[in-house]
Amino acid sequence: METVSLIADAAPLLMKGLENTVKVAFLSLLFATILGLSFGLLRVSKRPFLQMIAKVYVSIIRGTPLYVQVIFFYFGLFPLVFGRATDAVSAGIFVLSLNAGAYLVEIFRAGIESIDKGQMEAGRAIGFSHGQTMTYIIMPQAIKRMIPAIVNQFIISIKDTSLLATIGIAELTFSAQTIYAVNFKAFEFLGAVGIMYWILINVLTWFSHWLERRLATG
Repeated sequence: METVSLIADAAPLLMKGLENTVKVAFLSLLFATILGLSFGLLRVSKRPFLQMIAKVYVSIIRGTPLYVQVIFFYFGLFPLVFGRATDAVSAGIFVLSLNAGAYLVEIFRAGIESIDKGQMEAGRAIGFSHGQTMTYIIMPQAIKRMIPAIVNQFIISIKDTSLLATIGIAELTFSAQTIYAVNFKAFEFLGAVGIMYWILINVLTWFSHWLERRLATG
């Protein structure tokens, strides 16, 4: 009963942490999608130089741990470039966007390349430009195929927000840390945080399955 009472008392702080987690994850995923799509189009470009730019970005980000990227940008690169410490939330969103974007590049590339080449030829044959064919014919089909992989990456990114506690962002994990640092109930509060993450991710998974069924029948 004591544990339940402690968690109930800390519920407002935990819910605020959950709110911050969702905000950071949502903004990161929004920017990551823009990055992923932009560099994904470079990856399928016929120009080797543009392909190389996307390959270098993906190779560097996917070849280094997210934890190192968070520390490197927040404590290393940003103070060096701006001459002062940057806002932790902005830095966290930037790094998460950069990281998730690199994974989305390959998802977009694979999705676009999975569409039969005849679709592009058909679009051009009816008078569409390359861009119009991509917009109206290729991408709608590719996005349907990409949804499970995109949602999976979103789920990974939501869990990755817990690493932002290292730079002091008051997301869910950081909120729990501040509570159990006072009452020493680490097991109880980390358990509660785990359950909150589990509920959030299962809601997102359910939404993903629902969206897949709607698109399959649409």
